[in-house]
Amino acid sequence: MASFRDLLNQTKAQIREVDTATADQTRHADGAVLLDVREPDEYEQGAVPGALHIPRGNLESNIEGRVPDRSTPLLVMCAGGVRSAFAAKTLAELGYTDVVSIAGGFNRWKDEGRDWSTPQTLTPEQRNRYQRHLLLPEVGIEGQLKLLDAKVLLLGAGGLGSPAALYLAAAGVGTLGIVDMDVVDESNLQRQILHNMDRIGDRKVDSAKKTLTAINPDVNVVTHDLRLNADNVIEILSQYDVVVDGADNFPSRYLLNDAALKTDTIVVHGSIFRFEGQATVFKPYDGPCYRCLIPEPPPADLAPSCAEAGVLGVLPGIIGSIQALEAIKVILDLGDSLSGRLLAYDSLEQSFRTFKVNRDPACPACSLDPADIVIAEYDELCMPHVTAPPSA
Repeated sequence: MASFRDLLNQTKAQIREVDTATADQTRHADGAVLLDVREPDEYEQGAVPGALHIPRGNLESNIEGRVPDRSTPLLVMCAGGVRSAFAAKTLAELGYTDVVSIAGGFNRWKDEGRDWSTPQTLTPEQRNRYQRHLLLPEVGIEGQLKLLDAKVLLLGAGGLGSPAALYLAAAGVGTLGIVDMDVVDESNLQRQILHNMDRIGDRKVDSAKKTLTAINPDVNVVTHDLRLNADNVIEILSQYDVVVDGADNFPSRYLLNDAALKTDTIVVHGSIFRFEGQATVFKPYDGPCYRCLIPEPPPADLAPSCAEAGVLGVLPGIIGSIQALEAIKVILDLGDSLSGRLLAYDSLEQSFRTFKVNRDPACPACSLDPADIVIAEYDELCMPHVTAPPSA
């Protein structure tokens, strides 16, 4: 019967090993991944910056989701070079073609004075709260830390903003900004689930903050009790990574669009009308913008507000939840976002349709250099303001 030492020697004979100096140099090559297979308590004591952490016991189930390209150069590290050797053999058996084990592991790396740091990690309470996220290889601890570091602005604490805010807070998005200058009215409660009867007459941003902090104390809720306008939109957007657009009027949507182009801020757009809703994602200069989709607002009689035409109460819950999902996908760089696609939902047919949206090369906004877009108040035509061309 083979001993552990026999198995280790047999394994090392079937893999490639490199010393720490070679690994330190190789890890900076394009596409190379330093894979740390130590246990979480070891990793939390110190790690190589930028290393991908997958504990050895989770390697087989997680690696394909974290490193889908099997030609990726992998440098596998453990504490002393034993677990990394077995891990390298397993990776080769899984079809990874460029795998090496780092001899001496992290202990030798640290002793030689090479670059390392104490990584940011989750508290025990956060591990428990977000454990369903941590089980997803595409999220894991690193993804949850990204969510906790993210800053998302919600334009409106109403029908769309309510479900979006609830799910973003529950997911652990670290900072949620809310722009709204309205107060809670009883007619809101049919769909605006952030609020309740006890909050009627309260400022919506204050009501929203109470609800969200009660759901998740990890979340820092920043209230902006004001109307988004030309004087404040750039300053406010500059504080956030992503905007969830729950605006219910065209001037606000066009203002947000043009300001997002100037600040390079991704916008997750949603809209609802009676029994139908739409959602899409606008990535500045990497896809269409709102003006590409709707170059100019329709006549008022063809686009009445929800207050005029009504809306099924559950509908904003569906669209707002989709907006929250798209925001999380943007933060984590997961899957395919709705950029360049318009998702249309019909609640009466219970159907979803997706339409391709192309960037307009003649768009009056995103065809311009950001510096040429002037942020100003819009009239009913919502046409963009641009800098005047230099005089001859």
